[in-house]
Amino acid sequence: MIRDRRTWEAFEAEWQRRNPPDLELHLRIFDRMLELARALHAWPPADPLEGLEIDLQLARAINADVCFPAE
Repeated sequence: MIRDRRTWEAFEAEWQRRNPPDLELHLRIFDRMLELARALHAWPPADPLEGLEIDLQLARAINADVCFPAE
């Protein structure tokens, strides 16, 4: 649990300054993960629309709560 929010935010800001994102590394990791998923026959999915209704229901619920918060 973070007790001192200012100290944490200062730490995060310093961390981001010292560790800039490395796009090439992230793309290499993504490519390797995609290769692994294909090797395990987990990608592409057999039915790309499977679970779409659940995703839509969840998105509607989240967006409704954000757009019209409970009072």
